[in-house]
Amino acid sequence: MKAVDFDRKFDKGEDMSDQVDWSKARRPNITTKRVNVDFPAWVVTGLDRQAQRLGVTRQALIKLWIAERLD
Repeated sequence: MKAVDFDRKFDKGEDMSDQVDWSKARRPNITTKRVNVDFPAWVVTGLDRQAQRLGVTRQALIKLWIAERLD
């Protein structure tokens, strides 16, 4: 199938999952790299308070805030 045909069918809402080789699928910019950051205790307390209020983990909150800032 040509890309233009694939795009047309996809845009019409057709299920294209049988046309994709999922074993070769990639998610760009998703590789991770571990970093360590030291925060003062009062910052960790504030992060924990905000994370609990939002119902997420401290790590998820930090990732979200940094991603928003970089955007």
